[in-house]
Amino acid sequence: MLESYLGSLFEMLNAYEDAEKSCGDPNIVKELQARRVALEVDFLKEDIPDLMKESKEGIVRVRKIVQDLKDFSHVDAKPEWSFANLNQGIDSTLNVVNNEVKYKADIIKEYGELPLVQCLPSEINQVVMNLVVNAAHAIGPDRGKIWIRTGIENESAWIEVTDNGSGIPKEVVPRIFDPFYTTKPVGKGTGLGLSLSYGIIQKHHGQIDVQTAVGKGTTFRLVLPLKQTDKAE
Repeated sequence: MLESYLGSLFEMLNAYEDAEKSCGDPNIVKELQARRVALEVDFLKEDIPDLMKESKEGIVRVRKIVQDLKDFSHVDAKPEWSFANLNQGIDSTLNVVNNEVKYKADIIKEYGELPLVQCLPSEINQVVMNLVVNAAHAIGPDRGKIWIRTGIENESAWIEVTDNGSGIPKEVVPRIFDPFYTTKPVGKGTGLGLSLSYGIIQKHHGQIDVQTAVGKGTTFRLVLPLKQTDKAE
């Protein structure tokens, strides 16, 4: 609507400019020309449409971010077990954590074809977010890579998050799922991300494993049953 109104104003402005040429009073013409220069009218006529275009594009981006946040948290739904598209949930999660990752690493997606998986989608998204953010933090000053892979094996779906970061020391690995345990500096981590992730995967009767090598990187692998046998249809 604003774009339409501006179009009408520009049309009227052009009509005034055409009428100015037939004005018989040179003093008025001189004053109008000076006013046009002072207000940079010619520049405004070029710049305002560009600003409108950028504003509309920005609004579209905001709408996409809001939708991704809703998909990530399932804010429109009750936290109930449902059959979800894990690949779609990962995409929404990556959009949510984009600012945390984009300056640290390139994301490489290698998705397999998955059936719908019975789960608490927002909680699985939370696990993926924790793993991706941890992977970004594990990458050193040089830009790294994070691979996200999915697939199906027997009656289970799996998700892998791999980074080429610093890796985890052997003596630390047994403690990484302990509550409040963290190797990050004070104020940089709560030590709860992996502990909560472990609890969520256990609730789903799944499994979370880690393979790591210092200086080479880390892979976390989630395995989730396609259906929860203890849930009613």
